[in-house]
Amino acid sequence: MRLMAVLVLCVLSAAGFTARGAFAQSRLDDIVARGTLRVGLTGDYRPFSLLDKDTGVYSGIDAEMAKSLADALGVKLEIVPTTWAALLPDIAAGRFDIGMGGISITLPRQMAALFSQPVMRTGKAAIARCSERDRYVSLAAIDRPGVKVLVNPGGTNERFDRSNLRQAEIVPFPDNTRIFEELANGQGDVMITDAVETKLQQKLHPNLCAIHPDQPFDFGELGYLLPRDMVFKQFVDQWLHIGQENGSLARLVETYLGR
Repeated sequence: MRLMAVLVLCVLSAAGFTARGAFAQSRLDDIVARGTLRVGLTGDYRPFSLLDKDTGVYSGIDAEMAKSLADALGVKLEIVPTTWAALLPDIAAGRFDIGMGGISITLPRQMAALFSQPVMRTGKAAIARCSERDRYVSLAAIDRPGVKVLVNPGGTNERFDRSNLRQAEIVPFPDNTRIFEELANGQGDVMITDAVETKLQQKLHPNLCAIHPDQPFDFGELGYLLPRDMVFKQFVDQWLHIGQENGSLARLVETYLGR
């Protein structure tokens, strides 16, 4: 019997319980006690989060999902500005409770933090001026001397480019809100980014065309970046599951992507 009691205590401890039978303190408890949910957003990635620098207002699918999550928790929403390069350091330092805004689920990020269940399936695809789209139908066609590939630095787009391109010139452009204008104006030849973004940007820039966005170069999924806290993750996953099942997430996607 004593051995059985020890085993039960070990199982409860591993599951996040204290010896008194209650859940151990979680980020979920901290958020409720604080009365605010701090959401990290880059504010530069349509259709997920875009900051209007004149008004300070964030818009996009995940700007609205952030408000939905705060409402589900019964707390106020606080947006914490971040960057793609600072996502992991910021969540490790506790600057925000959850990172949102079209974050790719990757193994290096998974080693440092947790992710929610996937929000959207995607993958890397190319976009170029429509007059030249037939020149860049494959990675081999893109990876040639003289081809300029624009990239926003610090995220998975740059990591993909540097892992797959050896001969093309990779040209970092720091302002992700203007990088497609640069491409449209001829300051680069092609950009590789999430397929979902190429579909949106070709609508916003009539002279740009997404290249095989439904057959991306790789497999990818987007999710929400979380601290290593399983109780909070389980709450976020359940909230997200409800949003997927009741159609509220699909309605936001339709609003911002028109698909």
